[in-house]
Amino acid sequence: MSSNARIFSEISLGVLLVAVGLICFVDLSTRRTLGSARTEPAAVPLSESGTVAAGKLAANFKLKDLKGNEISLTSLRGKVVFLNVWATWCAPCREEMPSIETLYNDFKADKNFVVLAISQDTDDTLVSPFVKQNHLQFTVLLDPRNEVGEHYDVNGIPETFIIGRDGRIVAHHVGPYDWSNADIREALQELIKSRQG
Repeated sequence: MSSNARIFSEISLGVLLVAVGLICFVDLSTRRTLGSARTEPAAVPLSESGTVAAGKLAANFKLKDLKGNEISLTSLRGKVVFLNVWATWCAPCREEMPSIETLYNDFKADKNFVVLAISQDTDDTLVSPFVKQNHLQFTVLLDPRNEVGEHYDVNGIPETFIIGRDGRIVAHHVGPYDWSNADIREALQELIKSRQG
């Protein structure tokens, strides 16, 4: 092997090792962040934890569900809306989906509560297979142009908004969360009973 080839090989190996080290560092940092989000369930129950101000009127939108039916936020006024912005390619989004399904099943008999999962996938054909494969029963809306993301100032996904019966944002959470925990259920039950919430 020539001297130049050996030097190039050593440089390539060095770059590869630095890249692998960086990936491992980012992965470990992400896992620590995600883990800490799950260990403090009492921190999220319907308290503002994001950048959108609680009490602000939630921006209206009209999007289609997987069957092609158009749904607007204003048509749900009088109900508590659990609005989750996600995508099929987002690992933390996929991670929290089972807890959202559990939450949906806990409240599906209550006509004053609705779950809306707004997909940011630019390719709509990926969403329906994902929903079927994961046996998700809650309403999934398609937003390939990121209209909701822009109106709600979504900076990262998953991002969740709890909208009260009066159409105002009650809580906002950025990142994955265990939405099936008892504190969340209790807080949502109180919100559903409340006339303003």
